[in-house]
Amino acid sequence: MKKVALALAALLGFAGTAAAQDYPQRPVTMVVPFAAGGPTDVVARIVAEHMSRTLGQQIVIENVAGAGGTTGITRAGQSAPDGYTIMMGHMGTHGAAPALYPNLKYDPAKDFAPIGLAAGTPIIIVAKKDFPAKDLKEFMAYVKANEAKMNMAHAGVGSVSHTVGVLLNSQLGIKPAMVAYRGTGPALNDLMANTVDYMADQIVNVAPQISAGTIKAFAIATPERSPALPDLPTTKEAGMPDYQVSAWNAIFAPKATPAPIVAKLNDALVKALDDDNTRKRLLELGGVIPDKAGRTPEALQKLVEAEVARWTPILKAAGAVAQ
Repeated sequence: MKKVALALAALLGFAGTAAAQDYPQRPVTMVVPFAAGGPTDVVARIVAEHMSRTLGQQIVIENVAGAGGTTGITRAGQSAPDGYTIMMGHMGTHGAAPALYPNLKYDPAKDFAPIGLAAGTPIIIVAKKDFPAKDLKEFMAYVKANEAKMNMAHAGVGSVSHTVGVLLNSQLGIKPAMVAYRGTGPALNDLMANTVDYMADQIVNVAPQISAGTIKAFAIATPERSPALPDLPTTKEAGMPDYQVSAWNAIFAPKATPAPIVAKLNDALVKALDDDNTRKRLLELGGVIPDKAGRTPEALQKLVEAEVARWTPILKAAGAVAQ
């Protein structure tokens, strides 16, 4: 009986390897769980373009928005594990979601085959143009002293700006009024109109307004400064070293996708991240490109586990639950 089991396992392994050698024979669908034009969609399209050339088949982007990205991830995760449906997840869908969605239909750490990290999108602490603080230390002191009057904008419970905003307030030890909007655009419009006081969001969303001088930026939450905004200090430089956060984007496949197919997809991603033009486009957005060690499926698995462990207590303590 044992010999039969071993023979069957060998046969299945051979079949999986053979399938991977022929893979892909048709276009691959990459589900982006947000609307077209947002940061995750832009990163997905940039890396997918080069990956398509490596794979010899087109990667077709399919936008499936809803429930903070969990709708698209749930659907993609239930697809056949054959490499023809993959997904671009991010910090929210694979880190914060378990705390925000009590009835979440997937486990980020157990229900996917990680392929690799595509890019980090750093977070910047910003405020209305006439906010009475000239640097991060003054900002920290002012919001603590005026907590009862402060209001913080975000793009809805479960959004990146909401999640990283909860972390910011937690580290500051304050609970200001949280003003929810239907997306980043309306939140930024009110910030520029001085209707709300401050927010934290991805560099790709706020860099144009910072450069135009319509909002005030205090620090970027990364270990090093961004080439996109070289004059903006890091949180470590500016006085809040523990506030380190990035709305990373990463590619996943459904659980049980054969290892040789995962390896082929990872190889295509690595080649994309080594391409000068792809790198240039990601860096112009303010993206952070992972190093060699950070691009492996194993590194992504560890990142997901660490992010779930990080966000769950913070969001539960804040009583944050998505509707």
